[in-house]
Amino acid sequence: MPFVQKTNYGQEPSLQIRSKKDIKDFFVNLIPYIFISPFFILFVIFMLYPLIYSLVLSFSEWRAGTVTFVGLENYKKFFVDPLFWKSLGITGLILVVQVPLMLILATILATVLNSNSLKFKGVFRLAFFLPVLIDLVTYSLVFSLIFNENYGMINQFLGLFKIEPIKWISDEFWAKLLIIIALTWRWTGYNAVIILSGLQNIPKDLYESASIDGAGKITQFFKITMPMLRPVLLFCCILSTIGTLQLFAEPFVLTDGGPRHETTTIILYLYDKAFSSFDFGLASAGAYVLTTIIGILSYLQIRLSKGGEV
Repeated sequence: MPFVQKTNYGQEPSLQIRSKKDIKDFFVNLIPYIFISPFFILFVIFMLYPLIYSLVLSFSEWRAGTVTFVGLENYKKFFVDPLFWKSLGITGLILVVQVPLMLILATILATVLNSNSLKFKGVFRLAFFLPVLIDLVTYSLVFSLIFNENYGMINQFLGLFKIEPIKWISDEFWAKLLIIIALTWRWTGYNAVIILSGLQNIPKDLYESASIDGAGKITQFFKITMPMLRPVLLFCCILSTIGTLQLFAEPFVLTDGGPRHETTTIILYLYDKAFSSFDFGLASAGAYVLTTIIGILSYLQIRLSKGGEV
């Protein structure tokens, strides 16, 4: 019996030590999760919860703070609204015109910035990238002053040559063109810097071999540069497509969706439904429809370009 008691007494300290070690290991392993927990907490509060609530709201009617389930009624209203299809068509028109134009200019600009004969490359790169650093509302307000129909700088300059002032806001064609000009000015330099990084990763040996074979600069550009830039151009194209489909600040500040809703983009349409008509259920349904459209277009771009493979 004493021997048994001694054995039991001898085991108690080791059990206590093991228990303390397990607790210490537990807290040590918990430390990384404590450090990353703020991200997940903020993600759940400001991202996941709004997404889920918006999805529930898209199947409901929001009135005076009360939510009533209405099924697919919001989606039916959304698709039978002529203004929705008009705003979607306007957004698509801006997308088809502005994105290719911007990417072409960005590619040309990136090629010039990558030239070995260009001096002060850093200054030029910074200068062309600066527009994207300017606040959306700030630069939209500046553009609204420059292109003002009555006292804007552009019309004042045209007046020196006895040219009739352009109706930048009241004419639907010029209003769309104004938005395209503003978008191109802001985002061309941004995409040019991304494309420039792709140009710098193209092996110089390819150009040297092409020169030896007698290929000129233009041939090298279309046979070497453009194929090697396909992944980068695909990336820029997808980002630009998503950004254009989410276009809001420029038409809101410059034209306020006018004239006669001719510059009302899909996001401006949803904004009006949510904060002017207070139909949050319809706006939530529209947001998910737009998300689906963005996903489909991005998938088609990847499939048609074969994932940007050379």
